[in-house]
Amino acid sequence: MVFKFNKLYEYPKSMRSLIGGKRHYDIKEEKLPSVTTILSACQSEEKRKSLADWRAKMGADLADKVRDVAAMRGTAMHRYLEAHIDGTGHKDLTPLGEQAEKMAKQIIESGLKDLSEVWGQEVTLYYPGLYAGATDVVGIYDGQPAIIDFKQSNKPKRREWIFDYFEQLGAYCMAHNYVYGTKIQSGIILMCTKDFLFQKFEVSGREFVRYQHAFLKKVDQYHENCTQAKDSQDTKNDQIV
Repeated sequence: MVFKFNKLYEYPKSMRSLIGGKRHYDIKEEKLPSVTTILSACQSEEKRKSLADWRAKMGADLADKVRDVAAMRGTAMHRYLEAHIDGTGHKDLTPLGEQAEKMAKQIIESGLKDLSEVWGQEVTLYYPGLYAGATDVVGIYDGQPAIIDFKQSNKPKRREWIFDYFEQLGAYCMAHNYVYGTKIQSGIILMCTKDFLFQKFEVSGREFVRYQHAFLKKVDQYHENCTQAKDSQDTKNDQIV
């Protein structure tokens, strides 16, 4: 499978940094919070409770191990997919790497057949003054301009469980459309579980717009909370002085 590359846009290079333990992107003299940082900081109480309950049930040490292994497996899977798309190839002979390769191949065989054109991969996108992030692929998918993200999972997902993934795609879509004047209206999630079950989720049209609006509300919430925290810190320092 050979992919057509069409470098229509000059995507920025960026540096990542931690500010107060939160990931930021350094782009054009701005330090912008990452999309995932905003989503994490603005999680609903229901989701926070669900994660806390899972962690309590698993035990802190085991929960940390499951999280860390999933993260490493996801990184390995992404590395294989990136190398496959650019034609360089990648091989990781560790047990985790071999598992990740099988997962990536499921995505390649079942999900990438509809990717006809690549504008860029590991693309840094930003909305000036608001946020930044990196998506896996921007290009033409199933005949439409699209933002495409790869995901690994420990178990199969239901659509209603992954609204935050759709909001993430919406954030990238808005950033691309704003900076480059595009009209991308499609987001694609290509996912594989550690047991090699492939899933594809697509979002477009009015539903996609709703997720974009939902993310913008979280951006407002995030920046408002950061401002309040800063004001509170400043006030506290004044009192100490």
